[in-house]
Amino acid sequence: MILVTGGAGFIGSNFVLDWLAQSDEKIVNLDKLTYAGNLQNLSSLSKDTRHIFVQGDIGNTQLVSQILVQYQPRAIINLAAESHVDRSIHGPEDFIQTNIVGTFHLLEAVRAYWDELEFIAKQNFRFLHVSTDEVYGSLTQNEPAFTEEHRYEPNSPYSASKASSDHLVRAYHHTYGLPMLTTNCSNNYGPFQFPEKLIPLMIVNALAGKSLPVYGDGQQIRDWLFVTDHCSAIRRVLEAGIVGETYNIGGWNEKPNIEIVQIICTLLEDSFPGSAFHKFITYVKDRPGHDRRYAINAMKIERELNWKPAETFETGIRKTIQWYLNNQQWIADIQTGAYRKWIEKNYPKLLS
Repeated sequence: MILVTGGAGFIGSNFVLDWLAQSDEKIVNLDKLTYAGNLQNLSSLSKDTRHIFVQGDIGNTQLVSQILVQYQPRAIINLAAESHVDRSIHGPEDFIQTNIVGTFHLLEAVRAYWDELEFIAKQNFRFLHVSTDEVYGSLTQNEPAFTEEHRYEPNSPYSASKASSDHLVRAYHHTYGLPMLTTNCSNNYGPFQFPEKLIPLMIVNALAGKSLPVYGDGQQIRDWLFVTDHCSAIRRVLEAGIVGETYNIGGWNEKPNIEIVQIICTLLEDSFPGSAFHKFITYVKDRPGHDRRYAINAMKIERELNWKPAETFETGIRKTIQWYLNNQQWIADIQTGAYRKWIEKNYPKLLS
């Protein structure tokens, strides 16, 4: 049994589906079901006894403690987080509460649980904290990519809150001996991503004939990681990572935002001959403190754990676009809020 926090979100739901496709080991899935938490992503598991869903907040120490005592997980994958930079700029408090205070309460509950485990279970237990490359700050065009030794220089309320949570995890390992692992990933993309992030926003807007807003000059560079590659990396770190270590997970796909948008337009135009999606590209005022470049050096995880991504950006973006084309109802449910009604209908006790 493992516990996954945030398992109804974008990365979380992909991880749960991926885990249960690879293993019969059960998952307890704890998710608060904020706007980005969508149980409809996991509808294929609605009758699967290997998936146990609990609605709740990682900041609820009593609830987390009850889950730990009842299910006795051998590992925790902490994916619960507020994660959208734009939202953190306009409303930072939720990010402080979830990513910092919530992580603290989660760690306290886990520490109490771990202290009571028998010797072998205690030795084998793992807490894997999933974080972001944004904690490292911004790079210039020619600087080398982020390694695990790069100092933290967060520039947004979101990245600052994630940096704080990383530091808490490190402190609980060094102070209390909790067996921690940390991963810092680059920009994820793929199925089930809430359409406020760049790639799904461009796909959804293009299909609706809406403008494709590009911040500033569009030359902000990101490394892109297909979400199932991220899931396989998390599994590998959990399996073989050295306690106390950090592993950067990247896709080796550095591209400027405008190039991403242009690729999406070209691929959609291939799917809809005679269309002209490029004409919808619109440059808008840049967001405050917009980091210029992120880049992940993922050599450590490749060298020490023999992991590297299976997808190139070209294969991953084609799969992503095709998923959104095949799941128009999912898009409609997100845009209208109907996915919340789906949860109420299928899980009536959760949102009452």
